[in-house]
Amino acid sequence: MKEVKLKIVGKQINEDGEENVIELVTEGKFYKKNDSIYLVYDESEISGMDGSTTTLKIQDDKVMMKRFGSNNSKLIFEKGKKHKTGYQTPYGILDLEVITNKLNVDIVDGGKGSLSLSYRLNISNTMETKNELDIDIN
Repeated sequence: MKEVKLKIVGKQINEDGEENVIELVTEGKFYKKNDSIYLVYDESEISGMDGSTTTLKIQDDKVMMKRFGSNNSKLIFEKGKKHKTGYQTPYGILDLEVITNKLNVDIVDGGKGSLSLSYRLNISNTMETKNELDIDIN
């Protein structure tokens, strides 16, 4: 396991075209297990998920994001595929549908590189957002 610095930029655009951008620089852990790369980091107050730990399991064409703690969720990003999941909130479970448009992984064995995702998130068939997630690893 290697300590890494992560620069995470998340962008969300709602149906009205309003854009929300969150940028976080944090320490994280990088390791490889079997044919997967793992990134683990703690969320902060900036992301609205203070008290949660995020684990990204990265494969060539698939990324699984699991959050544990104050927010529990599991999202799967796979280009051109639709994945459904539940998202636990203090008010109950929301149904989420993730449709990934772009998935680029450029990470070398030493733990440096980048991950870039573009996806649509449909929340309980009532709201859809366009989202981008870019992570630089140093």
